[in-house]
Formats: sequence, C-alpha cells, structure tokens
Amino acid sequence: MPAPSLKARATSAARVESHFGGDPLNPHGYRLAIPAGRANRFRLAQLDDYSSLPRRKLPWHPPLTLGLRARVSERDLPGTWGFGLWNDPFGLSLGFGGTAGRLPALPNAAWFFHASQENYLSFRDDKPGHGFLAQCFHSQPFHPLLIPAGLALPFSPKRTRNLLGRIIDEDCARLSIDVTQWHEYRLEWSPQQVAWWVDDMLILESPITPRPPLGLVIWMDNQFAAFRPDGKLQWGLQENPPAWMEIEQLNVDSKN
Repeated sequence: MPAPSLKARATSAARVESHFGGDPLNPHGYRLAIPAGRANRFRLAQLDDYSSLPRRKLPWHPPLTLGLRARVSERDLPGTWGFGLWNDPFGLSLGFGGTAGRLPALPNAAWFFHASQENYLSFRDDKPGHGFLAQCFHSQPFHPLLIPAGLALPFSPKRTRNLLGRIIDEDCARLSIDVTQWHEYRLEWSPQQVAWWVDDMLILESPITPRPPLGLVIWMDNQFAAFRPDGKLQWGLQENPPAWMEIEQLNVDSKN
C-alpha cells in the first residue's frame, strides 16, 4: 500500500511538490527542492508521517518493505538527504528537522542516507561516517552506560563517543552509484534483520534491526553533524547550490 498521511515540511523558499502536477502530496511522485544559499540559514524540504505523533505512536513496525525510485540533482551535495525509517531521535528542533517539543532519544533507524564530507555520523571507527550509505541503528530506551557517558561529555568527548559506541548498535555500507540517475531502492525490515537493495541487487544484509515504532522520512537539507573519532563534536550549516530530489513509485508494504 502507498505510505499514508504524508505531510510536507519546508523552510522559506524550499518546496515539496508533485513533479507530475496536481496534488502536491501525490503518493506516486514528489519533488523536494531547496534554494541556493550561504551557510547562514537552515534549508529543509521534507516529507514524513510522524511530525504530529508522540514517539510511542509512530506508525511502522516490522515486517515492512519500503520501495521507491529516486534521483538527485548532484552527486556530492552539501548537507544531508535520504529516505527511510527512524524514530526522530534529536527532537526539540535540534538538527535533521527534529520535531519541536519532542525530547531527544537514542537513535533507531534504517535508511538510505547521504551525508556530505563535513558529517561524521557513526559512533564506530570501523564504519564510514559520511558518503551515500545503507545504514541502521539500534538503541534501547535506556542503558546503564548512559550515566557515565553523560558525566564524561564535558570532560572527555572522546570517552563519551566510545561509550555511545557500546550502547548504540549500528551497521552500514557505503554505496558507489551515480545518484543523479534513476535507481530503484528497496529496504526490507524484519524483526531479525534489515536488507538494502538497489536495482534488485543486495547491497547489505544486517542482523542489527532498529527498535520500533518508526516513522517514514524523505528529506533534503543543508546541515551537517559530526562526532569524530577524536571526540570533536560539531554541528552547523553549509552553503549549497540549488538542490532537488525526485521520488517515484513510493510504496510501503506492511504486514501489520
């Protein structure tokens, strides 16, 4: 079935529209676009189905298959873009279009995710922190190591990152494809594993599966976030050219 109740979110001069004309929330085709600008303003175009929901009522549980066709305007766009499922962990409008009023949480996600070189979005040194990734995170609501991690952060961000790497399970693989061309993407989420497919080719299969419930998100923005292996923590905005992403044949098949 097509993904239900998708809502558009866009900052000034950004757009979410149907590239077939007519209804801007046509479930079969969308165009997300952000304008060119300097690194002095947040720019976001996003579709999601969770922004009005508390985290415990996010709509999606496994088993689930998400499929779509997509292309973007340039290979190495500043900021981030992607599509998939997550628990909107940042909240309080802190990064990644976080939902205002929602407290931060540990991440649970399974998605196709592009992050520019300024990003470093991994808690492990043996996983890529930027590029175009098939990526997943699994976290529990609370872990005893969160207490020493919180205490260590002001004094040793590197130790905090190491502790978070023990708390948060993750897996990912970097994809080497021309994202400016149309490709078919498929994400298969079960309680036992997650599998990512591009053009019917299996890219990654992982036993790390996010903890439900999750929400569907498709987005493009000009921000970056980094928690680097040396413990350096950064967040900011990037200058960007005009950028767009087109989506076709969006479909969510859920057994729930």
